[in-house]
Amino acid sequence: MEIKIKLNGRPVAGYVEADTILLDFLREKGCFSVKRGCDTSNCGLCTVLLDGKPILSCSTLAVRADGHEIYTLEGLQEEAADFVGFIADQGADQCGFCNPGFVMNTIALLRENPDPTDDEIRSFLAGNLCRCSGYDGQLRGIRAFLDSRKG
Repeated sequence: MEIKIKLNGRPVAGYVEADTILLDFLREKGCFSVKRGCDTSNCGLCTVLLDGKPILSCSTLAVRADGHEIYTLEGLQEEAADFVGFIADQGADQCGFCNPGFVMNTIALLRENPDPTDDEIRSFLAGNLCRCSGYDGQLRGIRAFLDSRKG
């Protein structure tokens, strides 16, 4: 069946089988920041924004996105550039594999809540698996970014 979405601000159409997952469709369209990690909705590596809300593309059928707007990290480079350096400064990007999921969820968090508490940050990022850093670096980086915006 044919689906039509707005992908990173551009109209995109494609044919999918009924069981095609959104992750595979997005990668076919060149969005390689969307990664396959666990295929069980437990790691957050496949996070994308569907109509502005973070979803796991490994557990969403592509047909569910028909008629909706999807953003991947490829389409949010400018917004991400504002804070990824702060995360890197804290050593929280050791291998980099989990970064796209963290960045996508951080963008969603900051859009929803521009001044979150540390507990709100931890809660929002809880679905992202990172095997290198222990999560404190990501929290410190986001907090440093937020503090820099305050002056």
